[in-house]
Amino acid sequence: MEIRGSLDLRKRQVLIFLVLLGLSRADTESAHYSVAEETEIGSFVANLARDLGLGVEELSSREARVVSDDNKKYLHLDLLTGDLLLNEKLDRDELCGSTEPCVLHFQVVLENPLQFFRVELHVKDINDHSPTFLDKEILIKISEGTIIGTTFLMESAQDLDVGSNSLQNYTISPNSHFYIKIPDSSDRNIYPELVLDRALDYEQEAEIRLTLTALDGGSPPKSGTTLVLIKVLDINDNAPEFPQSLYEVQVPEDRPIGSWIVTISAKDLDAGNYGKISYTFFHASEDIRKTFEINPTSGEVNLRSPLDFEVIQSYTINIQATDGGGLSGKCTLLVKVMDINDNPPEVTISSITKRIPENASETLVALFSVVDQDSEDNGRMTCSIQDNLPFFLKPTFKNFFTLVSEKALDRESQAEYNITITVTDLGSPRLKTEYNITVQVSDVNDNAPAFTRTSYTLFVRENNSPALHIGSVSATDRDSGTNAQVTYSLLPPQDPHLPLASLVSINTDNGHLFALRSLDYEALQEFEFRVGATDRGSPALSSEALVRVLVLDANDNSPFVLYPLQNGSAPCTELVPRAAEPGYLVTKVVAVDGDSGQNAWLSYQLLKATEPGLFGVWAHNGEVRTARLLSERDAAKHKLVVLVKDNGEPPLSATATLHVLLVDGFSQPYLPLPEAASAQAQADSLTVYLVVALASVSSLFLLSVLLFVAVRLCRRSRAASVGRCSVPEGPFPGHLVDVSGTGTLSQSYQYQVCLTGGSGTNEFKFLKPIIPNFQVHDTGKNMGEIENFRNSFGFNIE
Repeated sequence: MEIRGSLDLRKRQVLIFLVLLGLSRADTESAHYSVAEETEIGSFVANLARDLGLGVEELSSREARVVSDDNKKYLHLDLLTGDLLLNEKLDRDELCGSTEPCVLHFQVVLENPLQFFRVELHVKDINDHSPTFLDKEILIKISEGTIIGTTFLMESAQDLDVGSNSLQNYTISPNSHFYIKIPDSSDRNIYPELVLDRALDYEQEAEIRLTLTALDGGSPPKSGTTLVLIKVLDINDNAPEFPQSLYEVQVPEDRPIGSWIVTISAKDLDAGNYGKISYTFFHASEDIRKTFEINPTSGEVNLRSPLDFEVIQSYTINIQATDGGGLSGKCTLLVKVMDINDNPPEVTISSITKRIPENASETLVALFSVVDQDSEDNGRMTCSIQDNLPFFLKPTFKNFFTLVSEKALDRESQAEYNITITVTDLGSPRLKTEYNITVQVSDVNDNAPAFTRTSYTLFVRENNSPALHIGSVSATDRDSGTNAQVTYSLLPPQDPHLPLASLVSINTDNGHLFALRSLDYEALQEFEFRVGATDRGSPALSSEALVRVLVLDANDNSPFVLYPLQNGSAPCTELVPRAAEPGYLVTKVVAVDGDSGQNAWLSYQLLKATEPGLFGVWAHNGEVRTARLLSERDAAKHKLVVLVKDNGEPPLSATATLHVLLVDGFSQPYLPLPEAASAQAQADSLTVYLVVALASVSSLFLLSVLLFVAVRLCRRSRAASVGRCSVPEGPFPGHLVDVSGTGTLSQSYQYQVCLTGGSGTNEFKFLKPIIPNFQVHDTGKNMGEIENFRNSFGFNIE
């Protein structure tokens, strides 16, 4: 739309240019039309196609247009009919004024090919205006001694029409004293003159009222009237006189409106109307007329508008006294305005500094001047500011003062000062003016960042996710702007072996601390480092704080069984004599947990057994004991699975598998596990069994002696021997906790593991307590403990 409008505008400009260019080349022939003013819009003016000798189709095809000299669209060309129509109402008086004839010039432009025709439209005047007088009343004073034939000029009427419709004649209402005369005028205007036709007599007729009528030449004619008031004046031979030519009066400027100022009185020696005096201001300025008024009868001068000493200090008023005969006298009234204290002092600021640095002393804050429009004491002033401010006023030249800081300021103590400059005059009552100035103290980097605490303690649970937010440090700076913008950083650790860069990081903008990797309580329980806070001032200031990170233990380590070893080697078989009493200590499951606290508290329970009810496990120390008396019917081989569980959340557990062999005393040879024994038994024949049995019986005595000697040697050494006795090997944890009653190695028992030098099925292992075991002939106290042990598993042996 904007492009199309721009193209239309350019096309219109080109067309106007072509019109102006073609005027010099156009035919001199022109069409003349006329139309009466105020004709309705759309009225027919002429058929342009017929007058130009063109067809209607040619007008449309050649894009005929009507263009006026002033680019106003008074006429409209209908391309369908060729009619020239009025596009708006025409007001001849507005278009041409008094010019006659009123002609509007147009051009008819034909394109393709380009051709121009001139059109003149004559706007005819109609009688649409009546003659009017500007004055509704014409006052003429005529003395009764005026001679007959004297003429008096009067104001003429105005008529906007022209020609015959304009003003043509004046008439006056019938009377016996005057008639109207219209003299010839060089400018063709009609001016009426009133001519005295008969002498006046004041005593018979003091006032004459006549109606003056102005007539135009329209059909029908229109007229306008005005009232002519003729006052007959008596002959007067005495003028009014004032007792003195000059009157002086003093008036306070706060005198209320309407107040009486002074009364001026004059005397006239004439009697009657000649002795009646009226008072008026003579040659008075507009200020006098707006400020004062005089009673025309009494001569009282009253106040009309407020006085202002600061604007005008005095008024000189000429007063005229006129009697009924037109004679007058004059005097002068001098009104002096007295000043009162009605203007407060004014403060003008020449320069002002609204921000000053806190470390600057005797800095110019403002330069100002004071003035009071009043006079004398009302215009004398004193200037002051509040007490207890680090600023003072210093007079400079005339009414100029400077506001200066008297010492270095501290923005942190007070960042803003509201200074009130109070200017008071010495009038009565005293008036004052207050001017407020707000001074901002700009910051200087004189405060280092301060941490909210000197040390921080953060707690992190181990096995955390990387980039975990572990806490925050915060420092504040009492400065402002960039001087108060704090950045945080990690300071080099005091321990050179602490890999701080790989442990934590800090957000330099907000002091948030993050763990860069997962922490392990068992490897690192706590560490310390220092954090620095530095502002962005110049020069920059900094401070530091100590951060201590405590790693909290999580239950991430399952119990580890020290004994019996669960490393996949040949299992260790525990030997139990069939004559063992209930509560006999078979062995003890020894386990540890790498965690700490309740995560390392272990409990034991028998998870699986070859023959339920024969063995039991103490929950707190892992001791495996017999639950009842053994019998010949009990199987010789038993497999026990002991569950070791910690007290963490969630709990973690491990299992230990025990192999128990029931023997008659310790002379019965070690038998292999059921899986290996069954395979071997199928391969051997019955003869082999008989040979083994005979050999066993013959060597029973020798075996008993060797076994006794071996037991005694192991009890004495209490340590691993080079060839026969050794501590179980395996991946034992480095962190072992020895807590009585928790399932780890108890202080009440100590064990030695005796191993043969070989491996495989020929290996003989046993675990024997160094301190004596419970015997059948123990005291009642031991029997009570055994009974409690059996009851803990829920077994009742009859």
